[in-house]
Amino acid sequence: MTPALFSTANRRIGSLAVLIFVADQLTKLAVLRWLGPSEERQVVDGFFKFVHWQNTGAAFSMFRQNNGVLASISLVAVVALWVFRRHFEADRPLGQVALGFLFGGITGNLLDRLLPSRQHVIDFLYFHLHPRGGGEIGFPAFNVADMAITTGVGLLMLLSLRAEPGRSANAGASAESR
Repeated sequence: MTPALFSTANRRIGSLAVLIFVADQLTKLAVLRWLGPSEERQVVDGFFKFVHWQNTGAAFSMFRQNNGVLASISLVAVVALWVFRRHFEADRPLGQVALGFLFGGITGNLLDRLLPSRQHVIDFLYFHLHPRGGGEIGFPAFNVADMAITTGVGLLMLLSLRAEPGRSANAGASAESR
């Protein structure tokens, strides 16, 4: 059964997307079970916490309280990525990984936004520092889906910079048949 899951480019992309989606949702379910809303648990003092933050915005909590708009944008992004996937190096293994990460991450956060019991993205990984002057400086909290989306975009950017000389613009068209 395993070889069949990875026998074509689309199946490799889909299998990785499902793996990312499941990992994202399982980790969020663990947060829902063990942490109340806005609750925090220090893991590494002065550096890392598990948190349960509800994000109705986008990256860095921009566009807060726009959950419906952001859900619509996510849905459009998933459809556009699927329709135009051959333009995103879907014929190359690294491109397939990038697309799998993007599909899994986007759908993981999209489900959070669409579930009536949530209607927000659950962020739970929070890295921070305490400088000598006091206060806390932190990187915005994130989740598995966010990591997958960021990695997928980064891989696509890397692939676009590593374009092979003489590579045809339509070379990705063969990915649909795999």
